[in-house]
Amino acid sequence: MHSAALFRFNKIPKQFVVETPKQVFLANRLRYKSAYLQKDAGFSLIELLVVILMVGILAAIAAPGWLAFVNRQKVNKANDAVFAALQDAQRQAKNKKLPYSVSFQKNTITQNVEVAIYSTNAYPTNAVPPIPLPWKLLGADVGANSNQLLLGANLNGENTVSTTDSNVYSPPPVTPTKITFDYMGALTLPTPYFGTAVSPSTDPPGLEIGVAVPSSGSSTWASSVVKRCVIVKTLLGSMLTAKDDKCG
Repeated sequence: MHSAALFRFNKIPKQFVVETPKQVFLANRLRYKSAYLQKDAGFSLIELLVVILMVGILAAIAAPGWLAFVNRQKVNKANDAVFAALQDAQRQAKNKKLPYSVSFQKNTITQNVEVAIYSTNAYPTNAVPPIPLPWKLLGADVGANSNQLLLGANLNGENTVSTTDSNVYSPPPVTPTKITFDYMGALTLPTPYFGTAVSPSTDPPGLEIGVAVPSSGSSTWASSVVKRCVIVKTLLGSMLTAKDDKCG
């Protein structure tokens, strides 16, 4: 009987329970938090549209800068490959005590820029039938995508700049473009021609091999903004790199 009475006592209706101020505060806080979470459980359509619009604006602002960065990286890799090829030919000439040549061309079918490093004596220019050069993709080992690049040069013969026009042209006036080193790593005889100095400079332009990114709607060397080149400046075969307006 006592336990039944106690059970009924514990079942006092909620409306007769007296709550302390602290209990009231905690209950109200819990109800407010629950309502707040339910209110912010998702995004409205307007909020989503605003976010999408902001992302689009930021992408439009950043895209040109990102594209310019990608183009610079691409042409830098290709120019590094040009420099490495020239150095490799020069090194092999000195090591093997034989004349070595390096040739560059833009493949008219694949549009890839190609390079060939070879013993000059093994590939005579007057061979009948002609012996195909050992062409390979320029910069393939460093991930350079050369089919989207221009190949330029100011040579109109082996180790020779045009006597009338030393500007860089794409495609080069002579295909394949060829530079040859002798058994000491110097440029071969007869004496190479480095072009005529253009005022205000007093130095001849040198033998230039370059790569560039085609400008929008144009595929000429002169219209390209992003250019890189390797210049052979002396009889001893010293080389330097240049970029943009310093490249022809």
